[in-house]
Amino acid sequence: RRAAPLALCVAFLALAACSGSDGDAKAKAEERPPAVPVTAATVETRDVPVEIQGIGNVQASSTVSVYSLLSGQIFQVHFKEGQDVSAGALLFSIDPRPFEAALQQAQATMAQHQAAIAQAEANLARDQAQADNAGVEEERYKKLVQGGLIAREQYDRFHTALKSAQATVDAARAMVANQKALVQADAAAVENAKVQLTYTAIRAPIEGRTGNLLIHQGNIVKANDIGNPLVIINRVHPINVVFAVPERFLDQVKTERAKGPLAVEATPQGQTVVARGTLSFVNNTVDTTTGTIQLKATFENADNALWPGQFAVVTLTVRTEPNALVVPSQAIQAGQQGQYVFVVKPDSTVESRPVVVAFASGPFTIVRQGVQVGERVVTDGQLRLVTGTRVDVKPAGPASSTSPAPATTS
Repeated sequence: RRAAPLALCVAFLALAACSGSDGDAKAKAEERPPAVPVTAATVETRDVPVEIQGIGNVQASSTVSVYSLLSGQIFQVHFKEGQDVSAGALLFSIDPRPFEAALQQAQATMAQHQAAIAQAEANLARDQAQADNAGVEEERYKKLVQGGLIAREQYDRFHTALKSAQATVDAARAMVANQKALVQADAAAVENAKVQLTYTAIRAPIEGRTGNLLIHQGNIVKANDIGNPLVIINRVHPINVVFAVPERFLDQVKTERAKGPLAVEATPQGQTVVARGTLSFVNNTVDTTTGTIQLKATFENADNALWPGQFAVVTLTVRTEPNALVVPSQAIQAGQQGQYVFVVKPDSTVESRPVVVAFASGPFTIVRQGVQVGERVVTDGQLRLVTGTRVDVKPAGPASSTSPAPATTS
């Protein structure tokens, strides 16, 4: 009889103890703060191109203003505005008739002087024969006078005749030389007339695209009328883009360029097409007023994506960072001790960890040290976090799941 009441008491005590334990656990659970909702991304390694961005101006690789070397009337125009022309293509014709007449006149004068040469050479041959005969006579009479067979006066006449004949020969030779010199001058005049005649056909000095037609058929042009070109030709295949980067990148650009060509991309403003070329020129001086160095990139431009005068966003790829640790840029926080990230631990709590940033641009950042591959870093919700805070990692949105972009610097 006494055992039954005792067992009942023990049961009531156990029930009371259980009720008290459940109440304490429930109270503790109510006192524990809820997990902070955050988004996170995984630290990855990949080869990331290091790039420098800037704004460039598209320029033709060659620009030529076409002028006339002669004064005359435009006889014909052989192209249309905006037409692509090859080097040597006929652009304009100037009335050739005055220049053809000048050539014919120069050729006639040369023919006249060539005939005069023949005449002078014939006279020289005649005079030379007479001089030879006078020499024979003078030699004969010289022997006679030496033998006392004739008077001295007779010999003197033949001696004088010999000198006169020799003088005539010298004059004839001078005449031949003079006529030959005239023919040489005539040949130069003929050649000049031919050159002038070729100038009546104005040809393209370079391959390129023609601009506005600034003078039309029938107009009178002046020779070398500087400031009033007939047409301007721009060479757009290839084409150049000139841009500037801060001087702090100069050593890096020179060092990497010495290893090989540097790739450059250009996107005209307002367009999505991307042109690809290579760095072709680094200026020899830094602009002291802006602290920048001018660079030039060359593009084949086969699809005419670039046009002279355009502005374009230029991206110069300096090098590739191999096996770089990549995290979203929004994961990087700035504090009094420097930059840091919140790392999500396996127990769903976070740890504040300092990091060393290598490049930070665009949506992603390359980190030198502080995190490891595979760790998760908080990308949103950091304001409510401290070391040890429990977090509830929510699925990342489309923007957070984007693949890392190249590290860029502007």
